[in-house]
Amino acid sequence: MTNLICITCPKGCHLCVDEQNDYAVTGNSCPRGAEYGRNELLHPVRVITSTVRITGAMIPRLPVKTDRPLPKEKMFDCMQLINQITVQAPVQVGQILAANILGTDVNLVAAKTLPVYP
Repeated sequence: MTNLICITCPKGCHLCVDEQNDYAVTGNSCPRGAEYGRNELLHPVRVITSTVRITGAMIPRLPVKTDRPLPKEKMFDCMQLINQITVQAPVQVGQILAANILGTDVNLVAAKTLPVYP
């Protein structure tokens, strides 16, 4: 039995996941909690948020995020890739900065619009 706290909503339900009973979940207030509990043990994923270097803008770092969750075991490899990226202003929110990260079909996108600094 594994105990988790659900992060799908602010309620923070205390989940119990029974691995020996087909990953049955108890303690959830909604179906999303049950899905989260099963997925967290079978195939955990995370959305990555970070920053990359940007040139030609008013600030030196651009906030970025993945456009969908990435397998948790690829998080550190993804961060190594992010740390190597430098983009040139202008950048629009939602603009793809790195496509198909690590062959996962997950893209890294800009989380802020930054125009060229005059």
